[in-house]
Amino acid sequence: MKAIHYDSGRKMSELITAEPGLVLILQRMGLALGFGDKSIEQVCAQHGVSAEFFLLLCDIYTHEGFAPDRERILRTPMGQLVPYLRQSHDYYVLKRLPHIEHHLHHIAEHLSERVSTVLLRFFTLYKREVAEHFAHEEQLVFPHVERLQRGERDNTYRIDSFVEEHGDLEDKLSDLVQIIFKYLPEEATTDDAVDVVYDILQVSNDLNRHSVIEEKVLVPYVKQLEQEVCGR
Repeated sequence: MKAIHYDSGRKMSELITAEPGLVLILQRMGLALGFGDKSIEQVCAQHGVSAEFFLLLCDIYTHEGFAPDRERILRTPMGQLVPYLRQSHDYYVLKRLPHIEHHLHHIAEHLSERVSTVLLRFFTLYKREVAEHFAHEEQLVFPHVERLQRGERDNTYRIDSFVEEHGDLEDKLSDLVQIIFKYLPEEATTDDAVDVVYDILQVSNDLNRHSVIEEKVLVPYVKQLEQEVCGR
């Protein structure tokens, strides 16, 4: 699927107004709000960010099913790819999951002890799986990428292993929503329930885009680096 190419000369304010969800990308790339009438190119340059890389992320986040072709990946500066993925991890672990957990504890008060135990245990196990998944990437995958970016041979890891191990974290969030739909009593449909379902769906969608970045951008990019630096 081809995405509509965003013009780097367009005002950043116009882009964010048209696609509010992109404000998350701004935060993770250190692009502060308050850009006035500056263009996308100007805002990115001001903060030392590649406009091409920023626009690649915009395409992925705003166009369902979009995946960049190899040519675009290879011509896009990728110096901010790993820092961006690390910031995404922090967003999920430090902000969104604790926020969801807070609402789940309120919801559990309206459920039977058995169901509330199942609900909270499910989420606890999910958080643990997320932490293990991210730890694997941060301890093995990201250092491998950074060494290759510095031109250092690294035979301790191969990105093909990442492809084999990469799971779909968003699927379990969908399961969590179904548990809430199934077991929450009708009379207990509180603001917490509405908020947590909305948050879970938002995070699930965000995780989907995160997976696309890792599988459709990170993997082919690192494969090219492995070929160039390690000759494999």
